[in-house]
Amino acid sequence: MADIIRLPADLGELLRQRREDLGLSKKAVAERAGRVREVIYRLEGGEEASVSSLFDVLRSLNLAMRLEPAGLPTMEEVAAAFNKDDDAA
Repeated sequence: MADIIRLPADLGELLRQRREDLGLSKKAVAERAGRVREVIYRLEGGEEASVSSLFDVLRSLNLAMRLEPAGLPTMEEVAAAFNKDDDAA
């Protein structure tokens, strides 16, 4: 898995996909991470969560984070994210 994540919604989608690939419920991930289920909902929804919560959830999904220079999201990425939000409404 070598996805480049530039937006919170992209991170949330990656986390959801990984959780589902592992066959885990949100409750199970929360328990493995030592966090409340609300944290999983927030992260998967691309919402705010603490950095420590994010790292606990990543660990519970056997994921690690690597930082590298990537620049800002492209206009296409931002537009796609806004279009996704409009489609969900």
